[in-house]
Amino acid sequence: MSELLQKITDVKVWHIRVPVVSTRSHGIGDIEGGFEVVLLRLTTEGGQEGWGEAACWSVFTGSPEASYYALSRYLRPLILGRMVSEREQIMSTALYTIAHATEAKAALESALLDLEGKILNQPVWALFGQKSQARIPLSVSIANPNFEEDKQLLQKISADGVRLIKLKTGFKSHQFDMMRCEYIRKHHPELSLRVDFNQGLEAEEGVSRTLDLATFEPDFIEQPVRAHDYDTMAEINRKCPVLLLADESVFGPEDAKNAISQDIAGGVSIKVMKSGGINRARKTAQIAAQAGWLCYGGDMHETGLGHLPGVHLIASCPEITLGCEFYHARYYVIKDILSTTFPIDEGHVVVPDSPGLGFSPDIEKIEALSLK
Repeated sequence: MSELLQKITDVKVWHIRVPVVSTRSHGIGDIEGGFEVVLLRLTTEGGQEGWGEAACWSVFTGSPEASYYALSRYLRPLILGRMVSEREQIMSTALYTIAHATEAKAALESALLDLEGKILNQPVWALFGQKSQARIPLSVSIANPNFEEDKQLLQKISADGVRLIKLKTGFKSHQFDMMRCEYIRKHHPELSLRVDFNQGLEAEEGVSRTLDLATFEPDFIEQPVRAHDYDTMAEINRKCPVLLLADESVFGPEDAKNAISQDIAGGVSIKVMKSGGINRARKTAQIAAQAGWLCYGGDMHETGLGHLPGVHLIASCPEITLGCEFYHARYYVIKDILSTTFPIDEGHVVVPDSPGLGFSPDIEKIEALSLK
């Protein structure tokens, strides 16, 4: 325990751009050429390093520039000179030091947990208790506006043992969405289908278009309309015969309580980045599960480093039962930043048992992608 009394003596922040293999479209925007994340490295006086990632999207959680300055300017004074053992106090202060910036706070907590786990020689999931899942079913998103290219991806992931897919909808015509659902049901009966609008529908079309896609009997349909439109979400939830998931409508525990009280869905996508860290994501999942909601392990546009806190979250959180979407590191980025391959086997993410997050990034890869 005395090792946790080590002080943090260095805070290093990078802003990087990660090249990707194709365009991916969503109801609220596209990713073209690459996505940007902010990386954090904390170093102790004993030379131990802890890593975190802030995976940002300006149309969803916030900009990478905001996360960069949240970490490098506003949160840095909370960290330098503090002991690793003060993780909970640091995070409690960080919550109110800067508004929003949930991805930056998630990166900070990740780095602190990585340090703690490495010092105690325990994986991060063990810091929260028992492992509830050793292998997490992986979902891969189908989001290319060129569906011919996605047909090739469908073949590849199916051959790799992936059995869950999430079709991104609402960014082109309704006919395009229906056509892709029909194709997947006809040519890939081995795949379980999920649908995600990412707020892509206007309120007046939300019910009818959601009900049309519900005829394909997906496992769930996610966030058809705008995040703030609880009234339309609740109407769709009453009328839709399949599970409705909230994503952008629910960031953390406070949103979860409000959403449950208004009956806007029957499930929620739990994301470390939008909740502000593993602890707040766990609380969100627990609140949802207590209300009878189902929970899914979502992600932002992340590298393998960004995936890892979510992996440890799900491993230690039995309330999250619908699998995860930590696919970017293997199926979307051209080259991941981890020093080893992100662990996916036969359509499942394998939970690491090594100390801390389990893997660390390659500093040379980071420097090659660095914007600042």
